[in-house]
Amino acid sequence: MAVPFRRVSSTRRNKRRTHDKLTAPTVIVCPECGEFTLPHRVCKHCGSYNGQKVMEVK
Repeated sequence: MAVPFRRVSSTRRNKRRTHDKLTAPTVIVCPECGEFTLPHRVCKHCGSYNGQKVMEVK
């Protein structure tokens, strides 16, 4: 059975273990309707952006 010739250092080993972290999406409260929405985007619930009605919601 094959075995490593040299020991893997702790730094090299830990470099492989850095990609498993998840971050929660940033959300804001819409000032018009109070629903949670992504920042810098039109609110899907009321159609407002930056305090102005920019889209008609069905």
